[in-house]
Amino acid sequence: MPTINKYVNIDTVEREAKKDYIDRHSPFIHCASSAKKGDMFAVTVKMGNEYTHPDDFDHYIESVTLFNGETKLAMATFIPGTLGNEKSHAEVTFNIRPMGKKLNLVAHAYCTKHGVWESTPVEVEVAE
Repeated sequence: MPTINKYVNIDTVEREAKKDYIDRHSPFIHCASSAKKGDMFAVTVKMGNEYTHPDDFDHYIESVTLFNGETKLAMATFIPGTLGNEKSHAEVTFNIRPMGKKLNLVAHAYCTKHGVWESTPVEVEVAE
C-alpha cells in the first residue's frame, strides 16, 4: 500500500518551499454544503490552492479520485501535457447523485513523482 500524504495547514509551516510542496500536491474539494437526494450534485476537485503543480513528462498529476467514505465515486486521469506543459491547477468536476443521508467526501490525487495525496474531508448534508 502506498503512503498517503495528507494536507497540513500551510499557515502553520515555516519554510516557503515546504508550503509550496504541500499545497501544490494537495487536492481541495469545492462543493455546496448540502445536496438534494437523487439530484445531480457537482463536486470540483482542484489541485493546489495557492501554488501550481508542474505538468512535465516525468512530473504531473496523473489522477484525481473522489470517495464517499471508503466508496470510490469517480476518477479522472490525465496524461503529461494536459495542462499545456505549464505549471497549473489540475481541476475536475464530478457530477454525482447522492442517495444517502450525507456524503463524507475525500479526494485522492496521484503525483507521478511524489505519490498519493489526500484532501481534507468534506461533509455534505443530503436532504430528501
